[in-house]
Amino acid sequence: MQFRNKGVGILDSRKPQSNDNDQYRDYSDSLFDITMAFQPIVDTVNERILGYEALLRGKQGESPAEILPRVPPAERFHFDLRCRDRAIELSAALGNPGLLCINFLPNAIFDPHANLLATLAAAKHHGWPAERIIFEFTEVEPIQDGVLMHQIVQTLGDSGFGTAIDDFGAGYAGLNLLANFHPNIVKLDMGLIRGIDSDHRRQAIIAGIMKVCGRLALEVIAEGIETAAEHAWLRGQGIRLFQGFFFARPQTEALPQVSFTDPFVKTRARPLPVQDEQLKDLLHMAGVTDGMDCNQPLAASK
Repeated sequence: MQFRNKGVGILDSRKPQSNDNDQYRDYSDSLFDITMAFQPIVDTVNERILGYEALLRGKQGESPAEILPRVPPAERFHFDLRCRDRAIELSAALGNPGLLCINFLPNAIFDPHANLLATLAAAKHHGWPAERIIFEFTEVEPIQDGVLMHQIVQTLGDSGFGTAIDDFGAGYAGLNLLANFHPNIVKLDMGLIRGIDSDHRRQAIIAGIMKVCGRLALEVIAEGIETAAEHAWLRGQGIRLFQGFFFARPQTEALPQVSFTDPFVKTRARPLPVQDEQLKDLLHMAGVTDGMDCNQPLAASK
């Protein structure tokens, strides 16, 4: 599995490079008193964890829907950086051995280069390998500047980061994003997934999306899996990367365990597999397996 952008491997041997201009800034003031919950992204072919998505939470358990409206427009850029910094900080502290998926606000970024330098500085400060970061974006609001958004995605890709469309099929996250911004990963929205095992309309839509993603060489992650039947139908369509309550609920400031319920055998979360050649190729390019003991379990959840 090789992600490509303008003929260059997105997760290849090139690692995002920092330089002397990468000055770390601490944004942990009272306005941004936030933390992160983590939810695993699971490869169910090999029953292993590929990585974790960092999900915004307030210190009192507030959801993103409660937090984001309270951020003043003038502070959205700094808030976005604070969220990213906190996700990297916790991922490093918790010993995440896989990839880290971070959401960002498209309309909060006004300078792709400054955005890149801030990310590299945060990764360097917290001792986190920058090449393990995947940036997720979605149109929870209409993208105000399509040219700037294209520059952001291209800058991230050219610098060695992977990019993903989150919540594909919800809100403004439609086919135009695939055509205009050339991501590496598509994360199917849970609204398309719910009850798909018995919904012929949803089945037809997902089958069409899978055909498009196959033609564009995009990896697909199905989000919001809640039942074994949903998972089984999607597996039958060739999807092997999943996220949802069926496997593990998000946990605040912790890396959740994964329970592979019937027809799977319950197991602790473990580092990534090396048996599957495609996934092995992805992880090797991302540098995730370098020096990893594949028999060593993850730290227990808090």
